[in-house]
Amino acid sequence: MNVQVETFFLKRQIFQWPRAATMVDPTLAEMGKNLNEAMKMLEDNQRKAEEENEKKYARKDIPGPLQGSGQDMVSILQLVQNLMHGEEEEESSQAYRLQNVGEQGHMALLGHSLAAYISVLDRERLRKLTTRILSDTTLWLCRLFRYENGSAYYHEDDREGLLKICRLVIHTRYEDYTVEGFNVLYTKQPIIYISSAARTGLGQALCNQLGLPLSCMCRVPCNTMFGSQHQMDVALLDRLIKDDVESGKLPLLLVANAGTPGAGHTDKLGRLKELCEQYNMWLHVEGVNLATLALGYVSSSVLAATKCDSMTLTLGSWLGLPAVPAVTLYRHEDPSLSLAAGLTSSQPVEKLRALPLWLSLQYLGHDGIVERIKHASQLSQRLLENLKNLDFIKTSVEDELSSPVVVFKFYQKYLNKDQTPSAAQASTIPHPIISNEGHIYDTFNQWLGEQLAQLVPASGVDVVELEDEGTCVRFSPLMTSAVLGTEIQDVDQLVDCLKMKIPVLTSTLQLREEFEQEVRRTVGLLYIEDLSWPGLGVVRYSYHSDGKNDDKQEKELEKINTELLKKLNELESDLTFSLGPEFGGQKNCVYIGMVTEDLDVSELVETIAATGREIEENSRLLENMTEVVRKGIQEAQLQLQKANEERLLEEGLLRQIPVVGSVLNWFSPFQASPKGRTFNLTAGSLESTESTYVSKAQGTGTTPPPTPTSSLTKQRLPGQKIFKRSLRNSDAFSETSSVSHCEDLEKTDQRPPALSPGQEQRSPETENPEQQQQEGTQTPPKGTEDIPRDCTKVEEQESQR
Repeated sequence: MNVQVETFFLKRQIFQWPRAATMVDPTLAEMGKNLNEAMKMLEDNQRKAEEENEKKYARKDIPGPLQGSGQDMVSILQLVQNLMHGEEEEESSQAYRLQNVGEQGHMALLGHSLAAYISVLDRERLRKLTTRILSDTTLWLCRLFRYENGSAYYHEDDREGLLKICRLVIHTRYEDYTVEGFNVLYTKQPIIYISSAARTGLGQALCNQLGLPLSCMCRVPCNTMFGSQHQMDVALLDRLIKDDVESGKLPLLLVANAGTPGAGHTDKLGRLKELCEQYNMWLHVEGVNLATLALGYVSSSVLAATKCDSMTLTLGSWLGLPAVPAVTLYRHEDPSLSLAAGLTSSQPVEKLRALPLWLSLQYLGHDGIVERIKHASQLSQRLLENLKNLDFIKTSVEDELSSPVVVFKFYQKYLNKDQTPSAAQASTIPHPIISNEGHIYDTFNQWLGEQLAQLVPASGVDVVELEDEGTCVRFSPLMTSAVLGTEIQDVDQLVDCLKMKIPVLTSTLQLREEFEQEVRRTVGLLYIEDLSWPGLGVVRYSYHSDGKNDDKQEKELEKINTELLKKLNELESDLTFSLGPEFGGQKNCVYIGMVTEDLDVSELVETIAATGREIEENSRLLENMTEVVRKGIQEAQLQLQKANEERLLEEGLLRQIPVVGSVLNWFSPFQASPKGRTFNLTAGSLESTESTYVSKAQGTGTTPPPTPTSSLTKQRLPGQKIFKRSLRNSDAFSETSSVSHCEDLEKTDQRPPALSPGQEQRSPETENPEQQQQEGTQTPPKGTEDIPRDCTKVEEQESQR
């Protein structure tokens, strides 16, 4: 199974590697033996769990007190097994996650195991080994990403590298910082500049870790007039730095992006580097586009990052390596300041952080690393080329020829399909849909991104919120393809799904206005405007309160709309009716999802209104019937009591005595017709049962009125579902006309021949004499009914002559 596949790779790498290297270390052999037994236990536990099919949360998974005598290895590994796979809903998703780890991922996991073992070596041997690992990894990364004469800092949190760089710059620019501390910063406040397109919360996290006030963080806006709207405005940055220098502040560091977190755009690093050199500032670069530095062809904008003072690389996501540290490459000449800032450490154990990356880089090799990054770039380029040929899709990429990140959104220039640019300019009154255009597109693109991620999970697309474009769909294979195993066919499948969703989006967007107008014109329906709902719209059936209090009216409203939703879902249609989102939606409403262009909006609204009226009338009928039944029961009790008193008077007092009454009834039987009452639910009245005893059958009574229904008997074509209209009405009409004409011709050909004078023939004209008089024909005289029509015409012509 899945755990068996994973443990097979682990055992092969852990236990075969020492034998291949002819290592005879007894401690390492003992460690391999213990790990082998642990993996075997995990496999056995996995088999038992699959055979027994235990529940998702077992009683033994609940935490308990720490046992004093301890637990054996089997129990501990069973707990690990439950924690690893107990919360998986489906076995397929678990298998999918384990398959994509790959052998290079197993090398990274092996590095963590070896690091724990290496840490127990003697100090001198540990120092030599860690120095070799650290120097090799730093050299490989600097050559791979074209960063000459650089040092490396390995860290778990990707923000920790920038934090250490800030401390290094503070130690460099403030010579007395080590002695005087914050007093030096108080006299000359440091300023850190970050782009407004940077990661959310990055500036606040830096200030909190450095102990600086938020006033030390300056957010630089992006371009608004020229250039990309996701690039830092260099001219505005220059003015901000000048203002800070004039006010006695110290420009310290600039954080630039080689691939913004949202759109993947790269700042103008060349101009920013010149500006930093002018004001003696440190330039730090981060972003996903730094991965392309390993390729043979690199764009000039990204290539300028090799001249920066430091950069942060996240190799784990780029290469699909689990649990490997991020790397910050930097250039600095004073090792004492690097040690004070925490970029270097004198503890050999700290240097073992690079061991998983050291193993993984050797396993992949230079060609393997370049091939993975190149494959991700080809995926984004393949998607970008396909998106250019799609209508209603707007892309936001920095370079049309090569863009590692592709951001796109659904966008229709004119919401009304009949609206032209001249008509849009001539309209001066803001339309409600057009005025809410941004919110509607955000909602639709949110739905589109969720649908694509659900239909093609291997693509790794997600939804991103951009400041100017709004909600967009992002495809960043450098961050996801190595982990998810994205291939070219996954990109093609993504494009096919997008092609299927575009007509649905355009049709729904165009029919929203028509649906709103139809609902507002329909009595009994209330249109609810919910811009966050990705669908045709939201409607509520308004309940006539008739003077009821608010609580009862609210319950009736909820009851009717819930029953209305149930009735609509029972219809055989392609529409989706729901109660709306779980959080933030309107109460007691019917939410209608996405639709296609062949939707008959008027029929849909009419069906909703008619079904709501039917439910309301049935509810009122039930309430009235309850009251009628209650009053009828009371009246029946009074009449039965009165009938018993009359029976006592007719029988006499003697017949009521037990013994005397029996003897008297035997000598003189009393004949009395049974009298009873029946309650007619239809008429709401009490009736006598005398006719029932006479006829020996219960009468049907008055015919009940028909139940109100939504009598929408619209003629449909074979196989046509409800709420669907024909897209080609003219063709359908011509086909129907031709069919009816052919039927008339067949009826004419099948007309019986003329009969002899002795035979009777009744024509349609003789069956309806009134219609014949209206058409101006004369009724034949009496006695000529049996004469054929042709003979009658001949006699009339001879008499006229």
